[in-house]
Amino acid sequence: MEQTHYQHDNPAPSLFHLFTSFLRLGTTAFGGPAMVAYIRKMAVEKNHWLDDHSARDGVALCQTIPGATAMQMSAYIGFRARGVGGAAASFVGFGLPAFLFMMILSALYVQTHTLPAVVSAFNGLQAIVVALVANATLSFGRASIKNWRNIINALIAAGLFGLKVSPILVIIIAAFLGMILYNKQPFSPAVIPTKKAHAPKPLLSILLVTATGFTAFYYFDRRLFDLATLMFRIDLFAFGGGFASVPLMFHEVVEVRQWLDGPTLLNGIALGQVTPGPIVITATFIGYLLKGPLGALLATVCIFLPSFMIVVGIVPYFDRLRSSPYFKKIISGILCSFVGLLLTVTIRFALEIPWDVPRILLSGAAFAALILKTDILWVVIIGTVISLIIL
Repeated sequence: MEQTHYQHDNPAPSLFHLFTSFLRLGTTAFGGPAMVAYIRKMAVEKNHWLDDHSARDGVALCQTIPGATAMQMSAYIGFRARGVGGAAASFVGFGLPAFLFMMILSALYVQTHTLPAVVSAFNGLQAIVVALVANATLSFGRASIKNWRNIINALIAAGLFGLKVSPILVIIIAAFLGMILYNKQPFSPAVIPTKKAHAPKPLLSILLVTATGFTAFYYFDRRLFDLATLMFRIDLFAFGGGFASVPLMFHEVVEVRQWLDGPTLLNGIALGQVTPGPIVITATFIGYLLKGPLGALLATVCIFLPSFMIVVGIVPYFDRLRSSPYFKKIISGILCSFVGLLLTVTIRFALEIPWDVPRILLSGAAFAALILKTDILWVVIIGTVISLIIL
């Protein structure tokens, strides 16, 4: 039976209350992982759905597993408050505004992307996206690179990705390197929890429905099947938050399948930055350009579904997993590899752009603003206005 962690003097919230609360929060969810603080405040301080200790455990969990951190945190809060149903209500409520915004922007893009003003705007936004990814590389590096072992892991990942090895294979190699390079690095010993853990039974039903859906798409529309399985795999390996999906998307969508060219994917990433929610909402844009509204819906569901299943499936086992030194070594190796992957994709994005003085100045100014902690939304909006004027 699923255990809830809301405070005893407060009744469990209804599913509708969870949905509407996260829907309101999701409408203003600009800033990606920064939204975790607002989610915690709403759940702990305002509504008292769970205590602060459980909330901190949730943050640790969501920073460890693959996927978009803020989306996972919404599922975690809902799961602690009302089990799997609460996780689904919170998860869908938080992600729905980003999906709807991106659907609208994708439809407008298809109709208007050849207009001169729109071309000028995206010419500037592509340069800004390079600054965004470069800043993400720097942030990942500061958080993950602590010693020479980390540097070796990151450089190996960058070299392999530079040779166009699959990012998923690079991540697996990085996990093994983590076991080898950090073999003598001290980690706290494993502490085995006394309480026996049980995965929630509805998780099996979700897995069966997912497998059935994949099978149906395989037989009736192979392109939708490829889109669904690709987005599912990307989310499974996107350790370190939403930006970790960018190298995977670029490799699979642009280089392997050639569904989109590099500049078009850059445009999708730029649109993802003016919508609420995580950068992986770019999957909606990719799906829309490939297969219209149905493709957008399917790509969105599949880019988020693994994260949801991991949250509800791993919470009962997280104490045991987090205390394992082997798990810590593997995660350390994977997170270092993403520094290398992001570094390489920054260079590749930069090579897609016909640089001139205005673009160089715009990208440099955007990078400086991000270093100074300026909100990404303002960087994108102001950059769009400047692009319309000078490009």
